[in-house]
Amino acid sequence: MQAQPLNPSEFEFIEDILLKYGDDHSVLNPSELDGYFTALVSSPVQVDIAEWFPAIWGGQTPEWQKPEECRRFIDLCVRHLNTLASQLASEPQAFKARFEQTEHRGQPLTLAEEWCFGYVRGVAVGNWPELPEGLAGRLQVITDCAEQDNYELPVDLDVVLHRQRVAAIEPAARALHDFWVSQR
Repeated sequence: MQAQPLNPSEFEFIEDILLKYGDDHSVLNPSELDGYFTALVSSPVQVDIAEWFPAIWGGQTPEWQKPEECRRFIDLCVRHLNTLASQLASEPQAFKARFEQTEHRGQPLTLAEEWCFGYVRGVAVGNWPELPEGLAGRLQVITDCAEQDNYELPVDLDVVLHRQRVAAIEPAARALHDFWVSQR
């Protein structure tokens, strides 16, 4: 299993491909893809590429203009999946979600909505069964964030509360991964 993390130019290639071949039903950026893959590697059962790959594109595989684009995209996706799986299994505290960054009132602010939306998409593709109550709350932390529409941040955003909610996402993802791994 190759678990070498992707470099910035490889993530840029992924982003370019998502934008080139994606639509409103597709995963649209590396942050969303990272959340999607995090849920897939955390699933109660392994999800086959025949299921997860078309789901990136909303169920329809693109008509690739160049076969080498498809090959490289799949190779990078598999490598990122393997990196996430390895990291969550052997170094869970080192796991860092690929959240987006922005500015709000001149201050840096982390946005997790796209990542969480991808995670929720991965949960659906992985066909997760119902979770025990305590863990259902962990998934709800992620789901609630995915349902927020923070594309345009309100002027009166409670930055402290926002940061607390974002800070709860990575521990929730680690706990969900650990639970399902223990059930396999």
